[in-house]
Amino acid sequence: MAEADSTFRALDTLTVARRFNGPPRSGNGGYVAGLLARQTPDASATVTLRLPPPLEREMRVRDDDGATRLYDGTALIAEAVRADTATANAFAPIDPVPYDTAAEASAAFLAARHRHPYPTCFVCGTSRVEGDGMRLFPGRLPGRPDTTACAWVPDPSLAGPDGVRVRPEFVWAALDCPGAWTALDSATPALLLGRITARVDALPYLGERCVVMGHLLAREGRKVHTATTLYDGDGRVAGHAEAVWIEPRRS
Repeated sequence: MAEADSTFRALDTLTVARRFNGPPRSGNGGYVAGLLARQTPDASATVTLRLPPPLEREMRVRDDDGATRLYDGTALIAEAVRADTATANAFAPIDPVPYDTAAEASAAFLAARHRHPYPTCFVCGTSRVEGDGMRLFPGRLPGRPDTTACAWVPDPSLAGPDGVRVRPEFVWAALDCPGAWTALDSATPALLLGRITARVDALPYLGERCVVMGHLLAREGRKVHTATTLYDGDGRVAGHAEAVWIEPRRS
């Protein structure tokens, strides 16, 4: 496992390619949060999504009042701020399971047998093929009903500039959907990411056998609080996140 990339590149605009959708017509929340977090020099950040990020449309990035904000025209899509250092340092990684156990959990992924709310999601969509989607399929663990695990082997399409490690936004993406699947069931068929605080400690290598853990922290009305931890092939923490999800209102 390599150390997280400490460099950052300030951009004036961002465009979310169609490949990186979550819901069919908007960007995957974790991926977009990771793109915006990369515009700050910090290893940890809190990103709040205000509106669904559009696909294939150039958006403006602006730094003001200590925040990095993403605009579609005049509409505020998302904003990133430096995470509270004490909060980020106090993250408690979720107890891991071996890779083979995570693979067994993935094989029991709920959406493989029942309706997936977003089957084309870049991160967890069952309609995405290898080399296109990340295909993270979190399954609940026996004896740990509030915890999920999934196996992940990063493929070459996720390579960063060095050609051997994944880009940071894909670590953020990996820390996204596995949290939601700790709460999704027949009573809660869909969730949308509202806010995510993540710390990226290192960038996994391509082909490395990683494990992503998810844990349900709390429910609060239509809000769901979750945590996720990414472990590398040597069992070390590569990243951790805590997120707030919103259950869409039912018509």
